[in-house]
Amino acid sequence: MKTQTTPTTTAAPPRSRKPGAWRRYIPFAIVAALAFAIIAGLRPRPLEVETATVTTGPLEVTVLEEGKTRIRHRYVISPPISGYLNRLPLRAGDPIEAGKTVLATMQAQPANFLDPRARAEAEARVNAAEATKMRAGSELERIQASLDLSQKEKVRAADLVAKGAISTKEWDAAETQVIMLTRELHSAEFAIRVAEFERVQAQAALAQAQMPADAKSEPLTLVAPVTGFVLNVYEESARTVLAGVPVMEVGDPTDLEAEIELLSSDAVGVRPGAEVSIEQWGGDAPLRGKVTVIEPGGYTKISALGVEEQRVKVRVEFTDPIPATHPLGDRFRVEARILTWRGASVLQVPTGALFRRGNDWMTFVFAGGKARLTKVEISHTNGVSAEVRAGLNQGQAVILHPPDGVADQGAVKARSGK
Repeated sequence: MKTQTTPTTTAAPPRSRKPGAWRRYIPFAIVAALAFAIIAGLRPRPLEVETATVTTGPLEVTVLEEGKTRIRHRYVISPPISGYLNRLPLRAGDPIEAGKTVLATMQAQPANFLDPRARAEAEARVNAAEATKMRAGSELERIQASLDLSQKEKVRAADLVAKGAISTKEWDAAETQVIMLTRELHSAEFAIRVAEFERVQAQAALAQAQMPADAKSEPLTLVAPVTGFVLNVYEESARTVLAGVPVMEVGDPTDLEAEIELLSSDAVGVRPGAEVSIEQWGGDAPLRGKVTVIEPGGYTKISALGVEEQRVKVRVEFTDPIPATHPLGDRFRVEARILTWRGASVLQVPTGALFRRGNDWMTFVFAGGKARLTKVEISHTNGVSAEVRAGLNQGQAVILHPPDGVADQGAVKARSGK
């Protein structure tokens, strides 16, 4: 009997993965990462910009220019006749007193005593000096009457401005009128003193001319016409001089004003009575002043760059007292900031947000992450802010100093910390 044997099936062992099979996907992952990086890099990104806000507030427009101080009333001493001038005893900076300090002495030429022409000229100078003094007296009376009227109007204006019946501008005009007439009164008083000095000198010259030829003449004495200081000495040594030759200049250094040289285009916007801040004069703080005179004629000046400029001189009166610790002298350099316009509540934008396109002013408004090109109308500007007439509203954000990459409707974002 045969025995049947059933074959036994043995299960195959499971396949095991080859070690490192996942590495075949590394190149694909690298390629995908590079592609993502390239796409992300080519994608436009918002441009970082600085922004500012359109605000409403006070705005002042000023003109800043250099100038110098000058003595308002100065006098040049000159002999009324020809003769031998003795050596001058005074030097620049020496104090003088009107009617007492002897400035110079001279001996008249003998020929003048016998010259009929010189005698006639001396008589004419006396008459002219007397007429000048009479005219100066009439001018003084006129200015005094105008000043009295202006002071009364100022008192009435003070009551009205307290009640709100007149504007501050009208009050400033009344106050400025009093200040200017006061200065004119001082000038008229100075003119009378000078006219009297000239009359005395002319009479002395006439007396010299009327003396006989054999008479011994006394030296002609030139006395100080004003109280102040010697500013300049033109003839120090003793020598023969002609009539009318300047020998000395005198004045009062405390009677100062500032003389500012403005461009004619800037001087057009300046008015008498405008507020002035005197800066860079050497003191600790600026000095206040007011414009008194704008000269009607200009002159040509060559700038440091060699450019011809038309300049106009503007005279400024100091309203603040000059500190005794930092005294100013004649022809000292100063800088003046003159107010030409002021607004109490003005819609304004920083000038750094404005640029020109053709004849129009433009700016970029920052809104919703976009830059929107906007046309604006600008009026007064002081270099920092500009008055907006149209195109912008209060509270809008504008882009400061827009980079070249900023375009209309371009994506932008505000720089952090701004």
